[in-house]
Amino acid sequence: MSSCSSDLAPLLGGVANSSAAASYICDQFTDVGFAIDNTYLLFSAYLVFSMQLGFAMLCAGSVRAKNTMNIMLTNVIDAAAGGLFYYLFGFAFAFGGPSNGFIGKHFFGLKEVPQPSFDYSNFLYQWAFAIAAAGITSGSIAERTQFVAYLIYSSFLTGFVYPVVSHWFWSGDGWAAAGRNAGESLLFKSGVIDFAGSGVVHMVGGIAGLWGALIEGPRIGRFDHAGRSVALRGHSATLVVLGTFLLWFGWYGFNPGSFNTIFKTYGPSGSIHGQWSAVGRTAVTTTLAGCTAALTTLFGKRLQTGHWNVVDVCNGLLGGFAAITSGCSVVDPWAALICGFVSAWVLIGFNKLAATLKFDDPLEAAQLHGGCGAWGIIFTALFAREKYVNEVYPGRQGRPYGLFMGGGGRLLAAHIVQILVITGWVSCTMGPLFFALHKLGLLRISSEDEMAGMDLTRHGGFAYVYHDEDPSLDDGSSSGGFMVKSSAVRVEPRTTPAAATSQV
Repeated sequence: MSSCSSDLAPLLGGVANSSAAASYICDQFTDVGFAIDNTYLLFSAYLVFSMQLGFAMLCAGSVRAKNTMNIMLTNVIDAAAGGLFYYLFGFAFAFGGPSNGFIGKHFFGLKEVPQPSFDYSNFLYQWAFAIAAAGITSGSIAERTQFVAYLIYSSFLTGFVYPVVSHWFWSGDGWAAAGRNAGESLLFKSGVIDFAGSGVVHMVGGIAGLWGALIEGPRIGRFDHAGRSVALRGHSATLVVLGTFLLWFGWYGFNPGSFNTIFKTYGPSGSIHGQWSAVGRTAVTTTLAGCTAALTTLFGKRLQTGHWNVVDVCNGLLGGFAAITSGCSVVDPWAALICGFVSAWVLIGFNKLAATLKFDDPLEAAQLHGGCGAWGIIFTALFAREKYVNEVYPGRQGRPYGLFMGGGGRLLAAHIVQILVITGWVSCTMGPLFFALHKLGLLRISSEDEMAGMDLTRHGGFAYVYHDEDPSLDDGSSSGGFMVKSSAVRVEPRTTPAAATSQV
């Protein structure tokens, strides 16, 4: 602001107290800038929070009808429990500086907030990210997990496990952060460029879900006696598509919103080059990666199965978004096409591997968020452009950038370290937690409850009420169809045995 005052004062030379007048005018612009940036961040937080509705719809459509109420409730609890524990502990562990490189130690219960560097909008935005990680994990362990286990893991993940990772890579004190405080050394002189969280959010949620699903084991009926895969298809492709579009919409807060501010120029006064342009570019790269992944999945699965499968396409689209999240701000739009194309095949490949290993993830969350998230981290280290890296992470001369863009291999080395440490940290925290819940009998429901469905046995009834007779028939014969109607006899629609065994 001193630069603003010194530039403006000579223009007010004929005015008494021109220096004071210049300072006053510049201060007003400072206030406007803060207001613009906070409004931008709050709006982005609202968009990211809307992704919870997308997760809820996606999860509901991907499970069988008898478990709809259960999976919807877990999504609500992820947000509610996550909000409380992130307020009490998580935000402090993530961004409570000044602190050490491992974990934050200020702002517990938002004490000492707001500050010049952190306002309440920052908390709200970061909370929306934390509960997104917990929502990813809930999909991996759907249809067979006790409700108390959801409460415990969600609180632990959002209150401790995820915040520590976000401190490492996003806090100014973090040991591997690309935006580390001035004067502190960077990992391989570059730090990790995980702009919106392919690793911090998606890998954390995906690996946590991986351990939960591994320790629980597959759902009853997911593999036959010969070990062959049997598809337990979700009950509503409509909800899957609705959830996918809601997530797509929310991703425009997830990725572009991660700039935190928009009122910032990259060039001389009056230049069109500023953070507003970078925000737009980030939205474009996000869009192109998702679109390319969706189309690649469409034709790839068509060649494999002979069908045009909308659920596969939706998962492929989301895989593209998860992958581009790391480098969305530092790559060109053409590179986003490569990111999306490869992410589709990464997801297809991991799904094949999961079926071979008899790993059961109803929403493909571990494969999608863990696998595609890891690819996104590698992709960023290969295609990050020097100009964009220096704009988004200024103040460091000679900062490494993408290997394929001529920036050397130091950024790639830092990103390989990120993949390894996230995998190790989440495995050493969430793995033992799920194992302890398993040993205490708090993780998986009984086989009887699983067969009947948790909506009936744990939540008081099915999400949908069906009647299997057509009252329009006077002879009392059954039509064999279903009507949405209140009835004393409740019957869940079931897939016929022939159809179930024919799906792979």
